[in-house]
Amino acid sequence: MTSGYSTFDLSQDPPLVTVPRAYNLAVDFMDRRVDEGFGDKVAFIDDNGRHSYGALQENANRFGNAMLNLGLQAEQRVMLLQLDSIDFPIAFFGAIKAGLVAVPVNTLLTTDDYHYMLRDSRARALVVSADLLPVVAPILDQLPDLRHVIVTGTGDTQGHASMAATLAGGAAALAAAATSADDVAFWLYSSGSTGRPKGAPHLQSDMIHTAVLYGLGVLGIRSDDVVYSAAKLFFAYGLGNALTFPMLVGATSVLMAGRPTPGDVMARIKDNGASIFYGVPTLYAGILADDSIGQDASSPRLRHCVSAGEALPEDIAKRWADRFGVDILDGIGSTEMLHIFVSNRPGDVRYGSTGLPVPGYRCRLTDDAGAAVAPGEIGDLLVSGPSSSPYYWNNREKSVATFEGAWTRTGDKYTCDKDGYFIYAGRSDDMLKVGGIWVSPFEVESALMAHDSVLEAAVVGHGDSDELIKPKAYVVLKAGGGGESQATALQQFVKDRLAPYKYPRWVEFVDELPKTATGKIQRFKLRD
Repeated sequence: MTSGYSTFDLSQDPPLVTVPRAYNLAVDFMDRRVDEGFGDKVAFIDDNGRHSYGALQENANRFGNAMLNLGLQAEQRVMLLQLDSIDFPIAFFGAIKAGLVAVPVNTLLTTDDYHYMLRDSRARALVVSADLLPVVAPILDQLPDLRHVIVTGTGDTQGHASMAATLAGGAAALAAAATSADDVAFWLYSSGSTGRPKGAPHLQSDMIHTAVLYGLGVLGIRSDDVVYSAAKLFFAYGLGNALTFPMLVGATSVLMAGRPTPGDVMARIKDNGASIFYGVPTLYAGILADDSIGQDASSPRLRHCVSAGEALPEDIAKRWADRFGVDILDGIGSTEMLHIFVSNRPGDVRYGSTGLPVPGYRCRLTDDAGAAVAPGEIGDLLVSGPSSSPYYWNNREKSVATFEGAWTRTGDKYTCDKDGYFIYAGRSDDMLKVGGIWVSPFEVESALMAHDSVLEAAVVGHGDSDELIKPKAYVVLKAGGGGESQATALQQFVKDRLAPYKYPRWVEFVDELPKTATGKIQRFKLRD
């Protein structure tokens, strides 16, 4: 069974993406580009240099062969605990082309988290960056299923095989495994903000749908684009941004191993002439907080900026467009859906909204009984589309609660206006009922963040003297501390912009907000 190429037609409504039964995504995204003449084109620029599509293909083949030579068999898992560099796509595509299942994981977690995920996935091999090896070294002898550890980058391998030696031992040609479009190709773990991470398997065909429907259909990505994603490759968001979207068209992706600070991010954009930038709201706010970063610090080629991970406050979007002359296209995606499924789009940006469903996806809002809500009413967001994970690994209870036939429950509350644009209201477990009326924490946070002195804000429910729930705000100021007068000023600022019952009855100033490793605010910790 020879793996075939996908085909697509964006002129159809909805767009038509056809994936053959015999299909391996590594062939479609990697081998196909070389076959089309992109072999000498730069695919990735990382901290150590430039890497062509042809070199990527050869080294991915070597990696896949090396895994097979070690005795790994079809569908066995290879965990990737890797900082962003060329070694990530080498291992990712090499494993999948060989018929194995790649499992990228968050590089910012604890030893205990990795112990859990390695046992949960029963990974047979672990590919780990040398800088991260000390985090997992204490548990490597406690994992009965783990047989092999490969260390990438420079640094002490602690007796394990290096990536260089592994590639040298594998042949440069690899016939793709006889996988089908419905075979599992890779897993992604949820961020685990309310418990242990959940493994979400994705099929061989999922990536081509997100790349075509969003990468091409919304962004219009081109072969001459240079893209930079501050969101790392282990995120579902970053995996599309920096790997599959550019590889779909033969574009170039910039990778950075380190933490994306505002200065480093802008340097990557400017120095590489980036034309598409993907960030998150916290990063956009951080860049804007530095008045020394102006349009001259950006790239003259920059044509699209994208935001996801959390809803983008309207004030941040407006100030970014004023300073840099480029709109931020806010959208919502998830680990379970693999990438963005509701989005603003070029030429059709409504600040304060998440936009319209991406063509090829359907969305609906329901009440607690599962009935559709009226326009303007808050409801639970469900999405249906071709890239949904089919289940959570080894977790039937969560699977049944999340995956409802063709529909996936997102855990987000939204309203939809008369024109069909979706407006974020908050996570389902973050919503407040004040005086019997739903209040969106995000709406109050957005109002607070429009104040010149506020860098970040989080709003949670807090009981008053009668144990009635009212909004309480935790605020990080841009500089200096806050006192009673500042708190009063912020309360009045919100009253002037929102319905009076929505203003925060209490304002507490903090140095930082608790966040997950992916940068999402952990409001449950503030409630506790």
